[in-house]
Amino acid sequence: MSEAGSSTIEVAQHLSEHKESSQGLGHEILEIAEAALLAVVAIATAWSGYQAALWTGHQVELYGQASKLRIEAEGTATFANQERLYNASTVVEWLKAEAHGDKKLANLFERRLLPEFRPAFESWKKTDPLNNPDALPSPQLMPEYRSSKAEEAARLNAQATKVFEQGSRNRQLSDEYVRVTVTLATVLLLIAISQRFKRHAVRLGLVMIAMLLLCFPIYHILALPRA
Repeated sequence: MSEAGSSTIEVAQHLSEHKESSQGLGHEILEIAEAALLAVVAIATAWSGYQAALWTGHQVELYGQASKLRIEAEGTATFANQERLYNASTVVEWLKAEAHGDKKLANLFERRLLPEFRPAFESWKKTDPLNNPDALPSPQLMPEYRSSKAEEAARLNAQATKVFEQGSRNRQLSDEYVRVTVTLATVLLLIAISQRFKRHAVRLGLVMIAMLLLCFPIYHILALPRA
């Protein structure tokens, strides 16, 4: 009986040592997995934050360019309006001189018209505006009329709108990277919580959840454009 009892104790001790060895190996593998996850999360968080900062910088730069273009467009539009008023007032004085039969004064006002405005004025003049009730009230309504300053202002405004929209797109990309960073912080929290538990099953479950959750930010980092 003593020999049988000793054999039973030895078998029990052997099984216990084997169980402890298995648990120790599993624990080491789990710790390695946690360390690997922490490394991936750290790198991904740093990269995501770096990209968010870059896209924010591009956004600020583009918004500044858009503001500059708006200011230039407003200045050019103001100059175009001044030219339009000058031509309009000159035409009014020309009409007065023509109405009074003062050809010398009328010719003077014609010479004072801006070169860009002259083709529209000449076409309008041929319609006999003083006697023809169907004539257009102003040369600025003629098809030949154009204002390079007004066209330049419109071009600058269109360019400013395009640059501003690019800045808004960059802001959206920055927000996307910030959301990725928040998700990575959640993964980091799960790993930190898992290390507080001594039960292997609970710790393993939290690590698995963290690994699954990590797939989403990694996918977004790979899919999103880089600055």
